[in-house]
Amino acid sequence: MDKKNALRAGALAAGTTLMMLLMSSPALALTRDDGDDPGNGLSVVDTLGLYVVAPILLFLIIAGLVMVLDKSDRPAKQG
Repeated sequence: MDKKNALRAGALAAGTTLMMLLMSSPALALTRDDGDDPGNGLSVVDTLGLYVVAPILLFLIIAGLVMVLDKSDRPAKQG
């Protein structure tokens, strides 16, 4: 990619990012909508369990099932 195209792509990305930042107004997040009922927040332990431990555990379960259920007859590589 030449310098002109790289500059154009960078300007487009910067402009798009700037417009997205200007269009999203965090001040409007303070006003509650009708029917809004957020409930209780998560504790630190709940958050870590939901967003860290659960995905790792799910990955390990899927990887384990793939390894156990692999039916191919390929020989193991020797060093």
